[in-house]
Order: sequence, then C-alpha cells, then structure tokens
Amino acid sequence: MAKGKIRKYRKPINLNIGMIIFGGIFIYVVICVIMYFQTSHIVRYEVKEGSLTSDTIYRGVILRDETVVYAQTAGYVNYYIREGERVAKDDLVYIVDETGRLSQEISNSSLAENSLSDKQLMEFRSELANFAHGFEASHFSSAYDFKQSLNNTLLKLANDAMLQNVEDLDGSSGINIVNRSYSPRTGIVAYWVDGYEDLTAQNVNMDIFEEETYEKKRMVGNSLMAAGDAVYKLSTNEIWSVVIPIEASRGAQLQEEGFVKVRFLKNQYESWGEAKLLSNGDGNTYLQLFFTNSMITFMSDRFLDIELIVEDEVGLKIPVSSIVEKEFFLIPEDYVIPGGNNGGDSIIRQRYQEDGTISSEVIEISVYNYDSETKEYYVDSSFLDVGNNLYKLDSQESFTVSKRATLIGVYNMNKGYADFKQISILYQNEEYAIVKPNTKYGLSVYDYIVLDADSVRDDQFINQK
Repeated sequence: MAKGKIRKYRKPINLNIGMIIFGGIFIYVVICVIMYFQTSHIVRYEVKEGSLTSDTIYRGVILRDETVVYAQTAGYVNYYIREGERVAKDDLVYIVDETGRLSQEISNSSLAENSLSDKQLMEFRSELANFAHGFEASHFSSAYDFKQSLNNTLLKLANDAMLQNVEDLDGSSGINIVNRSYSPRTGIVAYWVDGYEDLTAQNVNMDIFEEETYEKKRMVGNSLMAAGDAVYKLSTNEIWSVVIPIEASRGAQLQEEGFVKVRFLKNQYESWGEAKLLSNGDGNTYLQLFFTNSMITFMSDRFLDIELIVEDEVGLKIPVSSIVEKEFFLIPEDYVIPGGNNGGDSIIRQRYQEDGTISSEVIEISVYNYDSETKEYYVDSSFLDVGNNLYKLDSQESFTVSKRATLIGVYNMNKGYADFKQISILYQNEEYAIVKPNTKYGLSVYDYIVLDADSVRDDQFINQK
C-alpha cells in the first residue's frame, strides 16, 4: 500500500455574532474609560451658611518707653524700691556699698535682725498670689524671673529697716559706707534688661519671636556691679503696646474697627486696645495694639499671650478655590432699560443695516452688579464690544462703550452652565471665605457652584460630578 501525505484539516472560519458584539462593547468601554481620564470633570459645591473659627490667641512682644540707668560707681548694690513700683524724680532707688563693709557694720549693730511688718507681709503675699494666678508650665522660665523678683522684694523689705540706721553707722564709724543713687525722672522701676529697650514697632520681625535665642539679664540686690553696668530701668510712659504677627486681611479688618477687646491670658484681665496695622520690611504683617492701663502688671514681661475677643463672621461659606475675577463693561444707568420681555434688563444699541443706513436694536443683557456711587451697571462683555454706541430710551443721546472693571465672584451651576455671580467677602482664610448672603446679584443658601473656578470657562455647559 502506497504511503500518502497527511495534511492538516483546516476548519472553515466560523464567525460568532456574540463574540463580535462583545468585542465591540469592550472596545467602546475602553475608549470611554480613556476619554473619562483625559477629560476634566467639574465638581460642584453646595453653598451653606457657616462661619470661620479662626485662632484668636496670639503671642506678642511688649513695647514701652524704657530708659536704662547705669551704675556710676562700682560696689555692692542694694535696692530700696520694689520692681513695678512708681518713683518720683529724685527718689532714692539704690545705694552702693563701695567698701563691702555695710553688711558687716549692720551685723555688728544687730540691724540684720528685723521682722516684717503687716504691710510688708501684705506686699509679699500679693506678689506670690499674682504669680500663682498667671503661671503657665509652658513658660517655665517665668519662675526664674519671679524668683529673682522675689529676692529683690525681700531685700528691699529688709533694706528699708537698714536704711534708717545707715546715717548712724556713717557717723559712728567715721567712714562714708554708702553712695546713694536717686531716680533721674518719674517712672516705673524694673530690674532687668534684654536689649529690646529701644525696639520700635517698625523694626519688629519674626526673628524677635524666636524665644530660644532670647536673653534676659536680671539685676540682683546685694550683688557686686562695675561702673557702667545696667543697674535698673525706668518705664516713663503709661501708654504701652503689644505687637503681634497677624494675617493681612484680619489685621486690616481690626484696624478698620479701630479698637479691639483683648484678654491677657496671664491674669485673664480684659482691656480695649487701639489697633494699628504694620507692614514691616520682612514682608510680614503685624498688628500693634495700644493700651493706656495695666502696664505695671506686666513690667516683668517682654512677651505676652493675648486673646482677641472678636465675633466670628457668619454668612455663606465657600471654598477659596471657587473664587474668580471677571471683567465687565460699565454702563451708566440712564442707558439701561430695566425689565425686558423676559424680566431682564436691556439696552438700545446702534446697528448698521446692509444698505449702510443706521438703525437701533434692543437687546437683552445680563447685569452682574450695580454701583450706587457711580450709578453704573456691570454688564457682561459678551453682549458688547468696545466702540459700540448705546442710546437712551426716547432720546438721541449716545454713549460709547469702553470703560471696564472687574468683579470678584464664583460660577453658579444651578442652570447647567457656568453663570458668574458676584460675591462680597466678609472674611477669608487660606481655605474658605465667608460671603454676604442674599445679595441682589449674588448667592443664596443651597446654590451649587463650581468647586474649582479654573476648570471652567464662562457660560460653559457643565457635566456635573
């Protein structure tokens, strides 16, 4: 039997209509997915009433009229005025023991054994109570300041009794033991310096608030000082101020109000401060608050935590990303006819016919704002061109369109397209703005606006998401 070639049997092509339909659907789905990711989708935001709860607690730097007094002679300094106490011109503030023999002479004369009077004990207890009331663990360094202040108070109370016998000691020993130093002017006494005594509001910058680098030098009673050392300082004016860093918009609002109610967190006292906005050289914005009382209370402080007692603005809360600027033509009110066929406003515009003759036509327009001071309407620029001539109703007086201005607003999408609505911002932070509700050309509660204003064009039809 002859061997034959074996050939592979080829099946005939059998098209399955189900597979064709499935393939077509698959390709369509793939194309739709690709187009979905390549197309920008407009997200809507529902307008609701709300307020912005902003941080109203600030840390500020205290500015006062301060004069530093320097020691004229070297020796052991003993103070006779308590810190925070007012002195008149020529009042005795401290004495200098140049020889170091004052303590020895006092000890020999049994002058060191003195008990405190009821008045002195009251001063001592008052100082303790004030510190305990205002102490915060987050600023523990104030405990060291209080310790030094307390030491000076105790020395002052003890030195009051010693001073009564200094003249007797001078006479009995035949030696001029001390040199007295008197106040050069009226003021409040403080026994510390930090280098900020000449700081002005215009020179405040953010480096001032880096308290890790802040150094405060305390003067301690009965300590040895050289001639030329700072021995105490005087605050010579009852008017003082606190400078705080603040957001530019909030600072401008507070300055416009004039006076701001402030709570001092150290003792929970409240006072009114006159507000002044500062734009210093470092590019930041600061608010200076002037006070005419309570300076003595904070004589030992350079930095102070304060709370601004302000009412939160309440209105329509919208994202900052929704806000956009748009340009409009300004049309005098005499050239706008209120109430057209559809209840809208209209204008009479000059029109050139095909045969070259001039006629007029009435067209409806969209008005977005009205300025009551200039008596002008903000009209959408899509209805007009620069150079168009408008007529008054029942008059041949004309107006040439040219003047432009911008409005701040958002895109309303209630009607399915991007419709600009003007807004009046009451307050704004980095994320949200509070706008005035129910204005004639503005927004209302539950309106839908475009979340990202950069994602749409004016009058664009919107596929909502």
